[in-house]
Amino acid sequence: MDTTKANLNNLFDQLGMASDPVSVSHFIQGYHLDADTPIEAAGFWTQAQADFLKEGRSSDGEWSEVIDQLDTLLHKN
Repeated sequence: MDTTKANLNNLFDQLGMASDPVSVSHFIQGYHLDADTPIEAAGFWTQAQADFLKEGRSSDGEWSEVIDQLDTLLHKN
């Protein structure tokens, strides 16, 4: 059983990205999405990352709330 807590830093781990607070903050400040672009369609993801995000959102599973949080942050900036 996977006991990884679903939070923003662990989401970045799941995506294979630097997950320390500074790296996460820099990513969020450095990438922005327009209102019409869903998070999984952003051009800065690999196909595997986009697939994980799409599946995580559509399954309403443990990662869905955190993916929605990241989606909101990327659309805000």
